[in-house]
Amino acid sequence: MAVYTDVSFEDLEEFLEAYDIGGAQVFKGIAEGVSNSNYYLETDKGRFILTLYEKRIDTEELPFFLGLMEHLAAAGLPCPTPVRMRAQSSSGPLNGRIAAILTFLEGISLHRPTAEHCHVAGRALAELHRTGADFSGRRDNTLGLEGWKSLATDCNAHADGVAVGLQQLIASELTFLEGKWPKELPRGIIHADFFPDNVLFLDKKVSGIIDFYFACYDALAYDLAVTLNAWCFEQDGGFNVTKSKAMLAGYQSVRRLTPAECAALPILSRGAALRFLLTRLYDWVNKSPDALVRPKDPRQFEKRLRFHRNVRNPEEYGL
Repeated sequence: MAVYTDVSFEDLEEFLEAYDIGGAQVFKGIAEGVSNSNYYLETDKGRFILTLYEKRIDTEELPFFLGLMEHLAAAGLPCPTPVRMRAQSSSGPLNGRIAAILTFLEGISLHRPTAEHCHVAGRALAELHRTGADFSGRRDNTLGLEGWKSLATDCNAHADGVAVGLQQLIASELTFLEGKWPKELPRGIIHADFFPDNVLFLDKKVSGIIDFYFACYDALAYDLAVTLNAWCFEQDGGFNVTKSKAMLAGYQSVRRLTPAECAALPILSRGAALRFLLTRLYDWVNKSPDALVRPKDPRQFEKRLRFHRNVRNPEEYGL
């Protein structure tokens, strides 16, 4: 829901005095994203993204997010690099928010990725997991099972107004996942929001991975389950096993899944679907009148969750 916080040209010029990136020539809001206020910035020395961190982002965690991007970019992963001020800080105050300037990446995000794109995206996700393995920072997943419970409580009164039977579906799924959630899978740094709009392509290659503000330390296969949910369902809600098979093959061309991870994939996929059902439901019932874009419909993930509830073995995903 960008943009929440307005930045005037005068505000921008004052903020840029701390940097050595030249004077602003183009500056405009970006109507994408759900957590922060984002602006496209072009100066006489390059192109950048200015991000102001809104209430969903705990600014005390910014050193983790920005440090992770620096680490991944230095290792060759195509992700934004925070631009440091002359004083070497990577963020600072702007209009009552903490803000950072990031390098701009070329590429486009896809609304209808093909199986070939899914293969490439799966490979890129595995490369992110491999590259992040030696990052020293740690951050718990605040949108794990405990976070889902809190969101469900906040949304209970409104759930059935969005879809009949939704409150009961969420409650029963939370009960199931609390008893079945796998706890001994390989863990590491995950993106946790690896959706098509956060992956940029040029010439069928990944040219950029963006929006690391849900990144955390958690099960690597959970990140893959998030990505399957994000990439492998069609506009009509149907699951595309060809895309899923391609994504899994791309991922495993870099990092092989363990037998335990394969076996857990249906449960992880249920959890990933519930996570985005709940966050979208929360945004849907707490709409901001100042946002430039509308919140996303949570009912898409209700359908995906119901699909995963009927999966009986991981081979149904194309493994």
